[in-house]
Amino acid sequence: MNAAMTQKPHGPLAGIKVIDLSRVLAGPYCTGMMADLGAEVIKIEVPDHGDDSRHLGPFIDGESVYYGLINRGKRSIELDLKDDGDRQILFQLIKGSDVVVENFRPGVTKRLGIDFDSVKQINPNIIYASISGFGQNSPLASYPAYDIVAQAMSGLMSVTGSPESGPTRSGESIGDVCAGVFASWAISSALFARERHGEGAQYLDVAMVDVLLSMQLTGLSNLFANGKAPSLVGNRHPVSTPFDTYQAKDGLVVIAIASEKLFQRFCECMGKPELSQDPRYLNDPTRTVNQAALREEIERWTGTKSVEEVCDLLLNAGVPASPIHNLQQATQSEHAEVRQVLTHLNDGGTPLISQPVFFNGVKPKVTQRAPVLGEGNERYKSTATVTTTTIKSAETMQ
Repeated sequence: MNAAMTQKPHGPLAGIKVIDLSRVLAGPYCTGMMADLGAEVIKIEVPDHGDDSRHLGPFIDGESVYYGLINRGKRSIELDLKDDGDRQILFQLIKGSDVVVENFRPGVTKRLGIDFDSVKQINPNIIYASISGFGQNSPLASYPAYDIVAQAMSGLMSVTGSPESGPTRSGESIGDVCAGVFASWAISSALFARERHGEGAQYLDVAMVDVLLSMQLTGLSNLFANGKAPSLVGNRHPVSTPFDTYQAKDGLVVIAIASEKLFQRFCECMGKPELSQDPRYLNDPTRTVNQAALREEIERWTGTKSVEEVCDLLLNAGVPASPIHNLQQATQSEHAEVRQVLTHLNDGGTPLISQPVFFNGVKPKVTQRAPVLGEGNERYKSTATVTTTTIKSAETMQ
């Protein structure tokens, strides 16, 4: 039995037991966050094959790094959900659990007999979360939806990219990840409601497209105000200016200004305080209309300096600016070290990225690797089998 199965639980969700029926990303990301906070997460996997993400590269020593990042600190057992005996084991595990998370295509859990209505008969206090592309009752519910589909249908791709590049997806599967975050928030809220108000079983329906739509506040505000869909503007902000990437002597630098006070300070840093009084640049709307001319002014200045020099000047003056880091630079920065961005495993190996929130100055996290497929079989399946056998024996005696 590994350390992940023997450690004493701690954190805000210590004592909460989660049955994780999900796979690949959205659901596992949700339950990974819960494991970070101390929940006991029992991951149900297909016998012999496991979660599909176990087979997604890159690999280190034959193990998927991707799977390891998402399934840190969980327990794995193998169950064939089409098998009556294995399904009975699942029901016994659910009976003693608080939460079930699944991200099958809508309709699959009902066919398997493990949908919310079936599960709440077993555990009347269960919190059951379903994560899908379009939600359970959408006219599109039965259609498959990878993250790129959700980004496209939510409108996010239509405002990501430049006129030259055309619509493009975000550099990460943001629909999956954010759906997982919203699901974990909803589950925690439902657990709180159960504890505070005594609410019984609750069903949570999370759709990736809904999540991405709800997050586009800038684009939606422009749509509602102007009556037409916003268009591609590249890296610049569609409302605030200057708020973009600018060419320095040795690369691009980010400068982000969204107030008149900051703009005045920025002009002083450039040695051109008079620009803040130019009628073209008096406020955000006029600066945005004249952003092309303002960009020329800015890049005449940034083009004479390195990215580091621009950032030093602006940041010391209180003006937001940044180099564009790659992931190696971001994870190896002093900021990342102080903020404990990386979690190092007890047994060494590839580091993990845990949930990012500090609670009273402490960052709850797990330091145990993702489980080997089925390594919790003996512990969890034997317990559930004994319970099932006991119940059947009692029924026979009656």
